[in-house]
Amino acid sequence: MLQLSKSLCMRTLASLEDSYERCRQITAKYAKTFYLGTLLMSETKRKAVCAIYAWCRRTDELVDGALAASTTPETLDRWEKQLESVFAGEPIDDLDVALADTLQRFPMDIQPFRDMIAGQRMDLFCNRYKTFEDLKLYCYRVAGTVGLMSVTIMGIEPKTYKAPWDHSGEVYVPTEEAIALGIANQLTNILRDVGEDIKRGRIYLPLEELALFNYTEQDLLNGVIDGRWRELMRFQIARARKFYAQAEKGISALSRDARWPVWAASMLYSQILDAIEGNEYDVFGKRAYVSTPQKFLCLPNAYLRAQIL
Repeated sequence: MLQLSKSLCMRTLASLEDSYERCRQITAKYAKTFYLGTLLMSETKRKAVCAIYAWCRRTDELVDGALAASTTPETLDRWEKQLESVFAGEPIDDLDVALADTLQRFPMDIQPFRDMIAGQRMDLFCNRYKTFEDLKLYCYRVAGTVGLMSVTIMGIEPKTYKAPWDHSGEVYVPTEEAIALGIANQLTNILRDVGEDIKRGRIYLPLEELALFNYTEQDLLNGVIDGRWRELMRFQIARARKFYAQAEKGISALSRDARWPVWAASMLYSQILDAIEGNEYDVFGKRAYVSTPQKFLCLPNAYLRAQIL
């Protein structure tokens, strides 16, 4: 059980149970596809993942939420100080209670959390990305970091059988694959939300790649869908799928009880790319999503992959 300092005990913070429940509600409301995957996890891992998601959501809301206009670098500095308090076992608000307990149950490094905050700093000052390498750094910070946080909770399956001469005792941790899944998810978000982002003055598609397909910022503002746009989107979708493929290579290294939910989450989210294609690449007037029946039809396939791959 999480031990609080005397000063914190004097505060009226939510109980551990209530804090986790609020994190669950946030996850269920804002990440429906992701939340479905968490339902396949053990209770302990599900609660921990929801605590992580709730923190990530609140971090993102600082620059994309209702009060984003009032967010300054100093706001993010204060948020990072609050994060440090949580890592010191001293939660400041109700939702921090669940996160602090999660960190006690699943010890992890603070750096991915700091990196995510750094990603929000990028959103404060940057609304265009010249190259994919620039965009990839952003995607790592705001989403690849989630993979790093989550892999600790998912756990690693130790090798039962090893060659007689293998005395290393090392266990493979799919760090790069976890980052790849986060990047794949973020690229999917970017492609799905092109229309919404342009209304907010943001273009996440690399400017060099717009030029490569002779597609201009003005075309983007006008929501032009033509041959140039379709080729550009095919190029972007193909790259996102490569990141999903890279991520999937690391799932077999995870604990057995984590493989099904991770396969499900990966497959479900990648289907948003299928939906974009089904909408004939219209991300300006149509919202690409995966229907509930489609989601449930995906689960048996994900289960089979978890057993044999």
